[in-house]
Amino acid sequence: MPVDRHRLEEDLHTLVGERHPLTSPNHLQQAEAYLRRQFSEAGLVVTTHDFEALGGTYRNVIATAHPASTHGELPPLIIGAHFDTVAGSPGADDNASALAVLLHVARQVRGMMLSRPIRFIAFNLEEENLLGSSAYVSFLKENRETIHGAIILECVGYASHQQDSQKTPPGLPISIPTTGDFIGVIGNERSQALTGFVVQAMKSHLPTVPLVVLGNGELLPDTRRSDHTSFWEQGFPAVMLTDTANFRNPHYHQPTDTLDTLNLDFLASVAEGVTAAVSTLACQQST
Repeated sequence: MPVDRHRLEEDLHTLVGERHPLTSPNHLQQAEAYLRRQFSEAGLVVTTHDFEALGGTYRNVIATAHPASTHGELPPLIIGAHFDTVAGSPGADDNASALAVLLHVARQVRGMMLSRPIRFIAFNLEEENLLGSSAYVSFLKENRETIHGAIILECVGYASHQQDSQKTPPGLPISIPTTGDFIGVIGNERSQALTGFVVQAMKSHLPTVPLVVLGNGELLPDTRRSDHTSFWEQGFPAVMLTDTANFRNPHYHQPTDTLDTLNLDFLASVAEGVTAAVSTLACQQST
């Protein structure tokens, strides 16, 4: 099914705007409420994971789709994206673009024959040293939960077809295109198989560049700048999907990270690719 561009734009229009715990707490809470409502309207079971941070209580929003048969249920696949911003930025690419993709996939699961649960998680306080995802992954570890893997979406809506629009992060052990129209798929050694599955599923929808880092990416700090790192640190397989943020997007963390700078064709292709990856990893495959 093609991506509903109108819904993508509707989600973006609602979510874009500074969403910071201290400088814009009301809009942060409004974004949380919108995500809960959209997940619920998509027919998912919506809960929250509450955690203490910055002198208050904050919430990660969790929406779960279960397979028709829960007998011997397999470990869940997690799809996540953060919904806070840095102070002073409306956060269109970072990270409303990822939330729009997250909601698109959530609306598609009704038509999927799931073989395992899918857990859609909107993480809070990613910009505050990954506080929301760290609290959630610690909760998983304490409860000895296993997961199939996590796909974390981080800045997925900015693209350029201009030569030399893409910069290379320092120390990167691979060559990457100099045109910024691909999605990076970043995994660690423990996530090598997951990285391969995601790339294979997405590559017919848009160009992908995979990178598997040693350890937990300690030698390449730029590969650790989102919520997948919380999973890596606790030994769970996870990949980050990204347009590479400041290595492509001049508006990253700026007041100019606005809706009109996003490439909606590119974003729709990302949504199609992520839907295909989720189908590959969480659905019964016909023989």
